[in-house]
Amino acid sequence: QVQLVESGGGLVQAGGSLRLSCVASGRTFSIYRMGWFRQAPGKEREVVATINWSGGRTSYVDSVKGRFTISRDNAKNTIYLQMNSLNSEDTAVYYCGADAYLRGNEYAYWGQGTQVTVSS
Repeated sequence: QVQLVESGGGLVQAGGSLRLSCVASGRTFSIYRMGWFRQAPGKEREVVATINWSGGRTSYVDSVKGRFTISRDNAKNTIYLQMNSLNSEDTAVYYCGADAYLRGNEYAYWGQGTQVTVSS
């Protein structure tokens, strides 16, 4: 099992910045990819950014490219999402996710989510 705990959400004005953190615990050695996802009211959950745990390769949804940066600290089992130039469309619950591989099986884990609200 892997446990994920997010922090760093809150209320920010348009144009402002926030940094989200996600700490992984448990069988972290099985993780090969982590990412940030978000779900706005009435919309489906979408991937925002992902990062490979070993090589550090990243990917972003087009709407956040150039504004958000995902990073990791392997020693702390933590990933971050630096969010700049926030706008109202970024308002959502942000979830941390982890993909793991153990004994031939794939597993997906989720955090509890943290609310990000951008006021215009």
